Amino acid sequence: MTARSEDAKVHAVLQDEVQQPHEATGGWENLEYLRDQSEYPGEAFACFLGTLSPGREVVVTLRYVQELPREPDGAARFVLSPTLNPYGTLYVWNCRTSKLHYSLLLTASLQSPRGVVDVQANFALTPLIYTAQDHSTAQAPLLQVSLAGSPQCHHDLELLVYYGDPTAVSAVVEKGDPEAPPGSLLGDPMVLVTLAPSIPEAVPGQRQSGEFIFLLNTTFLEHAQDSLLFLLKSLPLGCYFNIYCYEETSVGIYSQSVEYTQDNLTEAMRRIPSTGSSLGDSNLLETLRSVYNTPRPHRHPRQLFIFMAGLPPDVEAIAAEVCRHRNSHRCFSFCFSEDSAALAMALAKETGGEAAYVSSDNRRSFVVLKCLKQALKPAAEGVSLSWTLPRGLEVEVLGGTPQSIFQGQHNLLYAQIHGQAQDTTVAKGVMTLQYSLDGQDVTYTIEFPLCPQGDGRLAGHRLAARCLMKRLLPESVSGSGEEPRHRAVEISLTSGIICPFTSYVGVRTPQRVTWYQRPLALLPPRQSLIPCQIVELRGSRISSCYPKSIWVPPGWLTAVRASWLALRQLTHDIAALPQRRACSKACKPPPPLFSSLKYVDPMEFGLCSSTLWQWCPEAAAKCQELVALQNADGSWALSSGLASVLEVDEDEIKGKMPDEVMEPSIWATVMAVTWLHRHDEYYQDLCELLEAKAVTWLCSQAVSQLDKCLETANTLLGSSVKPSVFRL
Repeated sequence: MTARSEDAKVHAVLQDEVQQPHEATGGWENLEYLRDQSEYPGEAFACFLGTLSPGREVVVTLRYVQELPREPDGAARFVLSPTLNPYGTLYVWNCRTSKLHYSLLLTASLQSPRGVVDVQANFALTPLIYTAQDHSTAQAPLLQVSLAGSPQCHHDLELLVYYGDPTAVSAVVEKGDPEAPPGSLLGDPMVLVTLAPSIPEAVPGQRQSGEFIFLLNTTFLEHAQDSLLFLLKSLPLGCYFNIYCYEETSVGIYSQSVEYTQDNLTEAMRRIPSTGSSLGDSNLLETLRSVYNTPRPHRHPRQLFIFMAGLPPDVEAIAAEVCRHRNSHRCFSFCFSEDSAALAMALAKETGGEAAYVSSDNRRSFVVLKCLKQALKPAAEGVSLSWTLPRGLEVEVLGGTPQSIFQGQHNLLYAQIHGQAQDTTVAKGVMTLQYSLDGQDVTYTIEFPLCPQGDGRLAGHRLAARCLMKRLLPESVSGSGEEPRHRAVEISLTSGIICPFTSYVGVRTPQRVTWYQRPLALLPPRQSLIPCQIVELRGSRISSCYPKSIWVPPGWLTAVRASWLALRQLTHDIAALPQRRACSKACKPPPPLFSSLKYVDPMEFGLCSSTLWQWCPEAAAKCQELVALQNADGSWALSSGLASVLEVDEDEIKGKMPDEVMEPSIWATVMAVTWLHRHDEYYQDLCELLEAKAVTWLCSQAVSQLDKCLETANTLLGSSVKPSVFRL
């Protein structure tokens, strides 16, 4: 940040918080005023520049860099921060007039090797002007609009950029800083690698690869046996699984994950204790280390389902352990109390999974199963990158390469080119991506220039610095020595990207020249220091347009209690959402915030517990009985237990079995699926995966017999299930 007026120039610099060679002496009351009086909560960069005389002006320049989140359709989403979008009286608290008129001119310069196809926004747009024939670059003044007055409901300015191929692999090279030493983070060229291969949808209920590991705590064992039953029964054939009860032992039910079969499932259900014991000599950290030390099955992507009731000990060490193995798995985290909410969200975000706060016993199974549906998305497995470069050059992938890429994921990697090419006639390098998809090997080959261009802003290098610091922060607080912290501070000060161990300070330099006559000399301007820092705004109210306030710690170094309230509000009562959108009522103020918290959009976490679901205890008990009888392959056996659930006499079921049916389990499975659809309002979300597995089994056994079976089952159960349910 720099600010320039006729009298002075102010620029923000970073410093090590431990050493703190510079400290501002005055003006802190302005930042305290900003923190207390802000209307909306969140994180803001604040610097007190002083007063502005009538008729004078000040020019403020802000520069920041960020990875843009991706929409489901592949569009990159840019949101203009409210701090940069003047609204209301945010900037006129100290002015004598309450009405100042603002106008905003936004210009976007877009560049992509895949080409820029379209741009959409929630405001008026002007046509794009392509500056390259291949449409790889585009520019347009997007809007010029008056922002006077306080709008009735605050809206961010959002921009969606669509590229030529949203599911693709690309490599863009950015040249280094010529003033930085060769071999340093900013000195060598940086390759920005996008991994978003096209992965087709999986057919529900079919065989599927994957390793699913469930880490259960005492509370879950005591109160959520039904959720565990639905989870295990919903797993697909072809996968591997294991279960850890981490408050009893750090060892799994099996020494390592086993294939999902009927025998293994039955044995697992037998070994799971019905109630948990008091906390023993094991904890979540030890269990995670045990999991990571266990080899995973070949070409089966690993996914962890972690259940937490309270805040586990060694939070920093848990964060560091998960971060260390982030490229080898995904975490789906579930919290049952306020203490563990922030940690659950952080573990899921770091590994590309999802988190959920389970606010009600009635919704627990639904929440868990919705996350399982996300986990069952197909993935590219065995991902590897190789490089072909002239002799003398080598590539370092900062942060490593993920072993799996799941459908819909966009992975941005940073690879730095080190060394000096011995053959300067070679102008291009080659990156090769290889992975396995459904047992087939897939290869992408991408060429990139070895003499890249750049605008000098080093955006890619700074993003790479941010990525490196994100990896170092958990290590620096988990007892791994001083080296991670020193490295994080070094990267922060070099790149200009703030971290928890550095802070801003504003340096003010007068622009006017001062002459001194004794002795006659022109002295250098005398610098002064002013407050300049990241401020956590408390907010007098939360925007009522939509729920968007959740606080989590930067770098998720510690779990904090403040996050759970907003999380619970978001997931507890989705029925009130239409009323929130009316933008007419003020929300309850959030809990007091800590200076270490970071304001983020909860939609980044893909929270999965915000859908209405009708709950009937009697129906749920019947459904649980039926699910307990289902086999691992999706079928049901014709038994007295099944007849009891269906509330039909067993002899009548056997007597009504069509003559064409040679196998009683086919008739029993058709009856079970038909019964589930008869009570669709209760079981649709709970039994979607179970039903898909059952229908897949039926189609593989006797497609020609299903029409007659369904007709008879509808008559016997008094239902009207359509043939499309059985893919007929």
